[in-house]
Amino acid sequence: MSSQAAPRVFFYVQHLLGIGHQARAAAIARAMGRQGLDVTYVSGGFAETRFDLGGATVVQLPPARTADATFSTLLDAQGNPVDDAWEADRCRALLEAFARTEPDALLIESFPFGRRRFRFELLPLLERVRGQIPVAASVRDILVSKDDAKRTRWIVETVNAFFDTVIVHGDPRIVTLDVTFPGADAIADRVRYSGYVAPAPTVDANGNRDGVVVSVGGGAVGGPLLRASLAARPLSSLSRAPWRLISGPNLPELDRNALKSAQGVTIDTYVANFNEFLCSAAVSVSQAGYNTVMDLMTSRTRSVLVPFSQHGETEQTVRASLLARRGLFQVLSEADLTPNALAKAIDAAHAGPPPHPNDIDIDGAAMTARIMGELATGSPISGRL
Repeated sequence: MSSQAAPRVFFYVQHLLGIGHQARAAAIARAMGRQGLDVTYVSGGFAETRFDLGGATVVQLPPARTADATFSTLLDAQGNPVDDAWEADRCRALLEAFARTEPDALLIESFPFGRRRFRFELLPLLERVRGQIPVAASVRDILVSKDDAKRTRWIVETVNAFFDTVIVHGDPRIVTLDVTFPGADAIADRVRYSGYVAPAPTVDANGNRDGVVVSVGGGAVGGPLLRASLAARPLSSLSRAPWRLISGPNLPELDRNALKSAQGVTIDTYVANFNEFLCSAAVSVSQAGYNTVMDLMTSRTRSVLVPFSQHGETEQTVRASLLARRGLFQVLSEADLTPNALAKAIDAAHAGPPPHPNDIDIDGAAMTARIMGELATGSPISGRL
């Protein structure tokens, strides 16, 4: 361990399409700061939205994003496909940042369960730190299911070779890792469930509520839901209520131009205090991303979930289905998304009970901070987070 009083954690985060990974990582960074850890937050994505990182030191690598929802092509800051020289430069920048920090523990978001495209820099980093400091992976509750035995075997081998801990940001009473990762048994000794990373409500969740809010996370794939919502408004019993559409910073320009505001409809790009805003909405319409669902539960907002399912994505569909079985949300599949079906779902949500995270562990940020504190110091951490 380093001689510095505060244990140092090097936290690698690479988002590619939405902003959910950033939001969850920011909550974890804040919790680690409250735990007394000195956090270096290493961002490999574009900083379209600024998150509160709780005083963490930020290292911005040459940014990369995916060209589309297929995740097949990486683009650099100029919008060009990355090449070998770009990869070499970024790997060098990452390793130099790590050497400057001299951390006591390493936390990597998603990898090796996701972000395998970044093996060019993460495997050299992991080789450098092997046997020197503890390494943890940070993964969400549900992974994208892929029927690929070779991929599963590679993930298991990588975890067993380089990682001390896999922190799953979910509650095993809701879903366990083996449901969406077939190699879970082979790494069971390393898995620790943190609970869900969720915000605390900032206002009275049972206060006055009015109107409908439609949100699509970062917005990169949110155009169809936004358009369907505008068309559903006159068909809903809430047609006279105010509606607010939050398009996200990554909504394609073509989709943005197609949104036509009307009387009683407000269209925004981003709302910083989203959880607080939800606490005043009668009904929410959204996809089923991790952070959005947590916001909906903690704000106790009646909701319609339309899980993103294009290009073989299964994560949101699984999550929405599990929570719908517990009576928490109305769910409408993308295949069934029509203005009429959405209007009916909105009315059903409005008439139903509000969701409540009863018997669901939502203290995931604090537990993750505790786990990282234990890894960084080599001993259990006690005290209030």
